[in-house]
Amino acid sequence: MQSMTGFGKAICEINKKHYTIEIRSLNSKQTDFYLKIPQYFKEKETKIRNILSQELQRGKVEFVILVENNNAANAAEINEELFKAFANQISKLSKKTGLAEDQNLVSTILRLPDVISSKREEIDEKEWVEIEQTIKTAIKNLVNFRKQEGEVLQEDIVARIKNIETLLQEIPEHEQRRIDKIRERIGQNLQEFVANENIDKNRLEQEIIYYLEKLDITEEKVRLKNHCTYFLATTDKEAAPGKKLGFISQEIGREINTIGSKANDSDLQKVVVEMKNELEKIKEQLLNVL
Repeated sequence: MQSMTGFGKAICEINKKHYTIEIRSLNSKQTDFYLKIPQYFKEKETKIRNILSQELQRGKVEFVILVENNNAANAAEINEELFKAFANQISKLSKKTGLAEDQNLVSTILRLPDVISSKREEIDEKEWVEIEQTIKTAIKNLVNFRKQEGEVLQEDIVARIKNIETLLQEIPEHEQRRIDKIRERIGQNLQEFVANENIDKNRLEQEIIYYLEKLDITEEKVRLKNHCTYFLATTDKEAAPGKKLGFISQEIGREINTIGSKANDSDLQKVVVEMKNELEKIKEQLLNVL
């Protein structure tokens, strides 16, 4: 089991360029990729998305490439001809208008359009091979992080399912007492309105049996037990069981609700409330399961 929350990072240095790859993921019903990459990486965007989609299923994924360029040959350049042209024009205007030249003339000219230009960056294919490997390393680190988080989630979820199974085993001890209470209550109500000698004992017993059959929860208990067993098997066998476990938890909730609606007993209702409490915590955790 993996969590959808995670972080992975990898670093490489190529031709005096320091590349840092960072990948963050959060829980999401779908798979969403958000890329923050330098402009000259745009031609590789499709490849990057393909690599991510092959390795990562579900989750909101933010992919970032940070580049530190320590290569002087690729540093920004000053357009000397354009600089001189701007300087001459400013000087002429100063003489014509009688205004003194700005003491910060150099910095002013450097801020003018196209005076400073950067060499167009391109990715060499040999560089890309190493960068691609670094991306895969960052993904691997993210997956490892997800697995560690997933182990914690799985441990908690399994423990809560077992708590529901334990609570399910407590139900039979309340059932016979519940039947006795119902039988007694029906008998008392009849005695208040009908004379004892006028009660047809056989008919009364038939009515009680019919009433108790409507409140019978044997099928619900069997289905609930089966759903819990299926839930635990799915956590062990499937790599990305999040959605499937969500469906199974809905079925578990349906059986618990039915038991609660048929309970007609305060002690049994308490057990049902405890089951619902465990199930709600499971559903919260499943929102973050891959």
